[in-house]
Amino acid sequence: MPEKEPIRVVVTGAAGQIAYSLIYMIANGDVFGREQPVYLHLLDIPPAMGILEGVCMEIDDLAFPLVKGYVKTAEPKDAFEGADAAFLVGSMPRREGMERKDLLTANVRIFKAQGQALDQYAKKDVKVLVVGNPANTNAFICSYYAPSIPNENFTAMTRLDQNRAQALIAKRLNKSANSITNVTIWGNHSSTQFPDVINAKVVEPADSVSVYDAVKDTKWLESDFIKTVQTRGAAVISARKASSAMSAAKAAVDHMRDWWNGTPSGKWVSMGVLSDGSYGIPKDLVYSFPVTIANKKWTIVQGLKITDFARSKLDLTAAELIDEKKEAESICSA
Repeated sequence: MPEKEPIRVVVTGAAGQIAYSLIYMIANGDVFGREQPVYLHLLDIPPAMGILEGVCMEIDDLAFPLVKGYVKTAEPKDAFEGADAAFLVGSMPRREGMERKDLLTANVRIFKAQGQALDQYAKKDVKVLVVGNPANTNAFICSYYAPSIPNENFTAMTRLDQNRAQALIAKRLNKSANSITNVTIWGNHSSTQFPDVINAKVVEPADSVSVYDAVKDTKWLESDFIKTVQTRGAAVISARKASSAMSAAKAAVDHMRDWWNGTPSGKWVSMGVLSDGSYGIPKDLVYSFPVTIANKKWTIVQGLKITDFARSKLDLTAAELIDEKKEAESICSA
């Protein structure tokens, strides 16, 4: 059987902490499959080129057969040329005590420039995952400045929040995390997000039961559980004095793998995608919805039960995204 043609995979912020774990998993076949060769395009800022050189030494030393070569560069043209998939990780990291508006001002300009580079140099069917925060609004800006690429090809990562929610439920029930399915993250990757388990299940070999029936504690599910997931990123920063890296890289892998290969029947995942008005969410916000994926195309899951409690949460996080979008547009036009 002839070997597949390599795909070109961009990782920005390639000298950083998240990329350090992410590059390994891409190179090992965890994202695109064990038979899919890759050509890595690694982008970072000029002062990081020395560190990136060390990363590339390690890529050589891994001796993974799927890696057919790499580009290490500080030039967006070289990074995005012919890209099939892009992990936009590079951004100013959130530090302890930082407000999201501080992140927004610094990072929107980065993602405007990267959108323009994608528009000019990448393949028109490139799949773009924005990891750098504020991810939802950065994905919107990136898409806006890449008008020749379909806007459904730009997504924001809320899979880390989904993974956190699944793990928290699993720990509460003394189950494995993969036994918890169809957890939904609605809205923004921020402290307003709504981790929703109203439609989630605990799947056992012989049967499945709703998370609400398994946990048997509605008060916890609608208070401490939600708050813990919403503030987990800040808690990690407080503990390790740096933002989530290993878990963020794993979530990026999960997100892109499912986008590339599809979701199993009966299961959905959370992705920040451009709203089409589903569930009463204003159009043209990059908002996290439950989606199923087939043939590299995502579809928002329809008809899910939205309680009055959930409705208030969905609207709250949408309002934050509307404000972020307005602020981002004013920064870009300044």
